[in-house]
Amino acid sequence: MAILPILEIPDPVLKTVSTPVDAVDDDLRAFISDMFDTMYAAPGIGLAAIQVGVPKQVLVIDLQEDEDEEGNAVRCPRVFINPEILEESEEESVYNEGCLSVPEQYADVVRPAAVRARWLDEKGESHDEQLEGLLATCLQHEMDHLEGILFVDHLSRLKRDMLLKKLTKLRRAG
Repeated sequence: MAILPILEIPDPVLKTVSTPVDAVDDDLRAFISDMFDTMYAAPGIGLAAIQVGVPKQVLVIDLQEDEDEEGNAVRCPRVFINPEILEESEEESVYNEGCLSVPEQYADVVRPAAVRARWLDEKGESHDEQLEGLLATCLQHEMDHLEGILFVDHLSRLKRDMLLKKLTKLRRAG
């Protein structure tokens, strides 16, 4: 188990289109475990393999929406290997998205409110589910990474430029 370095914008690797996973094996499961360690340490709710420099169609999500009696987030890790969206709802939702590769920056992004998706889990088992709400948004966000797309690419040029200037200022300050 290891915490991997997360690539940040403008690293050109983030624009790489990821390739499908050929085999779900122990090496992949070990990498997935490292991805979860990295995501939880960041902290974040989703991470695509390309964000740690591996151009494979693998992503992990844990919304950590529920809390236990002590108020700690309850982990509910989910693995998506070779995910694909089969259907999108016509209804849209707006979510104030952030990204571990664009630290401390957030912007409203419009996406389909629900999607039907198919993927493999860490055991190599196939899933086909209708996803809604934050899980649907997060899956779409992470799947964008697999195509070399960042959430800032969904913004107008003006909003994107303003956000990137704020990020540059933050980096200089600290």
